[in-house]
Amino acid sequence: MRPLLPHHDGSPLHVSDLAPSLGDVVTVRLRVPEGYGPLAAVRTRSNPDHEPEWTDAVRLGATDGWEWWEAPVTVRNPRHGYRWLLVHSAEGAGNGRVEWLNQTGLHTLETLDAEDFALLTYSPPPAWLTDAVMYQVFPDRFARSAQADTHPTPEWAIAASWDTPVDPVMPGRAHQFYGGDLEGVIEKLDHLVSLGVNLLYLTPIFPAASNHRYDASSFDSVDPLLGGDDAYIRLVEAAHARGIRVIGDLTSNHSGDRHEWFRAAFGHPGAPEEEFYYFTDDANTQYESWLGTPTLPKFNWASQELRRRFVDGPDSVVAKWLKPPFSTDGWRIDVANMTGRLGEIDLNADVRQLLRRTMIEINPDTILLGESTNDATSDLQGDGWHGAMTYPSFTRPLWGWLSEPTGAPYLTAHGEEETEPWFFTQPIGGIPRYTARQFVDAVVRFTGGIPWRVRLGNMQPLDTHDTGRFATNAAPGTIPLAVGLTMTMPGLPVVFAGDEFGLEGADGESSRTPIPWGTETEPDTAARIALYRDLIALRHAHSVLATGGLRWVHVDDDTVAFVRESSDETLLVLAAKGDADAEIPASALPGAAGAEALFGDATLAVADDGAVLLSADGPAFAVWRLAGVAVPSGGADA
Repeated sequence: MRPLLPHHDGSPLHVSDLAPSLGDVVTVRLRVPEGYGPLAAVRTRSNPDHEPEWTDAVRLGATDGWEWWEAPVTVRNPRHGYRWLLVHSAEGAGNGRVEWLNQTGLHTLETLDAEDFALLTYSPPPAWLTDAVMYQVFPDRFARSAQADTHPTPEWAIAASWDTPVDPVMPGRAHQFYGGDLEGVIEKLDHLVSLGVNLLYLTPIFPAASNHRYDASSFDSVDPLLGGDDAYIRLVEAAHARGIRVIGDLTSNHSGDRHEWFRAAFGHPGAPEEEFYYFTDDANTQYESWLGTPTLPKFNWASQELRRRFVDGPDSVVAKWLKPPFSTDGWRIDVANMTGRLGEIDLNADVRQLLRRTMIEINPDTILLGESTNDATSDLQGDGWHGAMTYPSFTRPLWGWLSEPTGAPYLTAHGEEETEPWFFTQPIGGIPRYTARQFVDAVVRFTGGIPWRVRLGNMQPLDTHDTGRFATNAAPGTIPLAVGLTMTMPGLPVVFAGDEFGLEGADGESSRTPIPWGTETEPDTAARIALYRDLIALRHAHSVLATGGLRWVHVDDDTVAFVRESSDETLLVLAAKGDADAEIPASALPGAAGAEALFGDATLAVADDGAVLLSADGPAFAVWRLAGVAVPSGGADA
């Protein structure tokens, strides 16, 4: 049985204001299990201007087996960190010990400032972000309209019919061309509506010399092969009419080598665009590029003219696509982690803050997400990105827990046959084997330094266009667990187009399979689509899954159980790879006797002493609804 421990998180149940201004006093609240003390003192410790500041908490009272404490915190920095200090009474069982509570849990040693809870005064994301369920589309592979037949195959392309297998080896890897277009996306918007997704993310739509279009030749127009500007306008209008927002994909780290800016500078010393890139020879023919890829020359963000054209102000590239007639709802920024960084140069904060400022000026109801596929903590402090496409805080540990690789060979980008892929760019000999306990430990570790408000904007995919498909390696019966966790854990749920069809793929190219339209009624596909539809509906039906707190109530090697909590309702979530048999203390789940089953096949029983017993034949994913959390009336506004 997992012991009850003091708890605090960044949700409204525990924090009175999630969008304070400098100088505001925010009330923060702590829950301590009854009998945990006695406590001689409860305090907050902040570190404004790197000088500690303390406030004393007052006891509000007790309810449902918890004592509640509350303290004022004055917000003195744009990112204002704080932690809790618990001092046990010298006469009690705690024998005067001191404990610290931060985002990684309870500690008997002093903790790192980087892992403190944090209040942010930066402009908050639009409220709709936490209500969103994202659907990612790779345009070349999503849907091909009849109009696409009128487009000539470009000179760089290797034409493929819709049922041609994906070629994972160069040059097919980048040049195999299926001809999906924006009119095709428009024709399939009702599929998105039927799933319940309300945010469409399109990978790049600019003209380029590849199927992925991350090597843009211009940022000023939509690729004619996709239908051009008019098709994009019609797509956004059609999506908005259905309640679906649309965000684009922009490369702030590099352009393509065919880009008009690069062509103006390449081989032309003294050209105004010369300063946009890192040329390394006097003739402007050698240059820095993304990971040495010559088709992707790297931007030099020290250039004020680049900043003006790309991001700074109403006439910039960033602004153009947010304004009418396009009116998109935000950006996902490619290679955000490397943007502005090269050796001793680090202008990343400048760029992300410029992006955010311009977007607020043009339309504050837009979102800004950055790609940072590894540890993104240092960049995710609220000053720029509302969240990130990042893998170690959810996707990687989930794969480690719920995967069961077959060892079937596949071809790498260079044509070698491998039986174990790199694990999300890590050459560690394949997918690691994690227990459920290690899954939780990894999630806690990689979210421990990210402010709660930013964590809620982090993209939470099972897979993306840059990874293999989770279904390729999923252990039998674990797809419902994986999709369920995507929809119920804090963060922005993401469906990569084709996951709901059960598509597979060993790596980031093989996963870019054309969608098999017309198979929706086949039994296996229909069941998978129904699973996604039901779990997305669950997400939308319960706002606590968008903004409620997170508290783990049971963790063992096969099973996790947690609650998402607010004053209105509590949702209990069980995920088990094997058979589940969990006993949870009564105070961890007050009101469990009245639990309402919402999803899944599992049993919840209450023992004579009030303990909650959860059991299921694994793999299992189940959700119950309980009453909201009661807070003593000693002044708290829950």
